[in-house]
Amino acid sequence: MNQEIRLFGAVAVRPAVLALVSQFEAATGYTVSAKFELNPTVKKQIEAGEPFDLVIINPHMVQDLTALGKVKVGSQVAFGRIAMGVATKAGGRPLDIGSVEAFEHALKSARSIAYAADGTSGGYFSGLLERLGIADEVKPKLVGIPGGQTALAVARDEAELAVVPVTSILAAAPDVMLVGRFPAELQSYIDFAIGISADPRGTEAAKQLLEFLMSADVDGTLAERGVERP
Repeated sequence: MNQEIRLFGAVAVRPAVLALVSQFEAATGYTVSAKFELNPTVKKQIEAGEPFDLVIINPHMVQDLTALGKVKVGSQVAFGRIAMGVATKAGGRPLDIGSVEAFEHALKSARSIAYAADGTSGGYFSGLLERLGIADEVKPKLVGIPGGQTALAVARDEAELAVVPVTSILAAAPDVMLVGRFPAELQSYIDFAIGISADPRGTEAAKQLLEFLMSADVDGTLAERGVERP
């Protein structure tokens, strides 16, 4: 029996998944070796031959990896979704982003805004600025942060605000605080799915981890850390 499960996931799910790994290890005797990168990086590395047993990334990327023969056909399941939010340094002034108008005003008033330059959330945010018609005004203030460190940028005074999935903001506490989620009209949930490697070496162990991550028993832990179930 394979005693180590290689889990490869997106940075946005890292805080929630890591909170569960120790429970799974204690219950099963398996060791989970977890690695996290931005969604596109996970996909590229698997395409390039990175070994894994279980992957958690955007659903369309799991589908692409299935088509390439990297993920087992029929193994994909919906893991959950994460809302977009705005963060600032802990102890900062209260900020209203409850309406579209207030959200736009906050962005236009900010001195600088960190975002995930290479991530799924960053791509959505850039498109949102275009749709709102404030891209020309706001884009000069944007600070692209690599490697999933967007929320912590405000703690390091690299930006006044950060736009990032809520999970990353909650995980950066107490140095960072959640100003709020995007207004409902602008909210774009980032969906995540789980897939099992097409390599049969770790299939049975990976199935056990998948079943654990999908069980109703862990829903509360996921919700506390910003992951909403489908």
